[in-house]
Amino acid sequence: MSENTKWRAWIAAPALLATGALALTGCIGNAPPEESSGSDTVVSGTGNDEPGDTVKIGFSAPAADHGWMGAITKSALSTAEQYDDVELLQAEATNDVNMQISGIETFINDGVDAIVLLPFDGDALTEVSLKAMEAGIPVINVDRELSSPFASRVTVLGDNYGMGVSAGTYMCEQLGDNPDAVIAEIQGIANLPLTQDRSQGFADALDDCGLKVSTQVAADFTIQGGETATSNLLQAEPEIDAIWNHDDDQGVGVLAAIDNAGRDEFFMVGGAGSLDVMEMIKADDTVMKATVVYPSTQAADGIKLARLVAQNKNMGDLVSANVPRKIQLDAPVVTSENVDDYIGLGFES
Repeated sequence: MSENTKWRAWIAAPALLATGALALTGCIGNAPPEESSGSDTVVSGTGNDEPGDTVKIGFSAPAADHGWMGAITKSALSTAEQYDDVELLQAEATNDVNMQISGIETFINDGVDAIVLLPFDGDALTEVSLKAMEAGIPVINVDRELSSPFASRVTVLGDNYGMGVSAGTYMCEQLGDNPDAVIAEIQGIANLPLTQDRSQGFADALDDCGLKVSTQVAADFTIQGGETATSNLLQAEPEIDAIWNHDDDQGVGVLAAIDNAGRDEFFMVGGAGSLDVMEMIKADDTVMKATVVYPSTQAADGIKLARLVAQNKNMGDLVSANVPRKIQLDAPVVTSENVDDYIGLGFES
């Protein structure tokens, strides 16, 4: 298929008219009128939340083998249930690429109005996503980018680089003029692009205030990995001023290692925004003082956007016509001062 043909297939997807109104605020989307997301900053329901033509949305995500991933699916299903005009078809959650491809093909054969997809592997899911787009079914891609710009109508992303910047900026604020501060970083899986983006943002923010990472270790986004990596870190570093842990799920193991070692001379910043961590921040009686949000609401926003696109509506806060092609969500720092604004979005590890 030629690039021109692909382009025509993309612009032929729904959402060519701009009507109604919707505000996506921060990382959480716009709740229907009677719903509350737990944040005082949420703009309540608008005209776009009024029932419209029924749309059939196919949803596919990897297996919920991680607290954040479980929250992704839970929030997507909950959001779909809030709309009487949304019929949601859910593919079996799987980390098998071929099974996920088969699920998307089933959606295409069923003639759904839109597909919300969090691909286990973006490259592997690109071809079937192109097939959906070419069939006139808009794909709302979530979290992991596909390898062709023609494979989705909208892409909703977290901000991995921004997570690092937020964590580093917070540490700069807390450590002040202390160029000798010992800063440790606990990554997830070191060779993943998302990890590298987080680390680069962290290093850049620290450099801006004259600080740097002293020790960097890698876990594997699991509790056991977090505990092992942190135990090794604490043995190697007798004095630490601050720790950034990339992932709150593996943070359960990180905190276990800290507790076992009896260390508390440092403060810690988490990553992703789990409910357990937010409750620790609120209590303010541990080394955990902040976490950086990586929204587990991305697929929920994907459901809302799929509904808008399929119903030929637009986001009401925009002057320009049509739902944007790419939306990157914020990576705010949650502290004891603002935790009440975010705790309703925390996911269970």
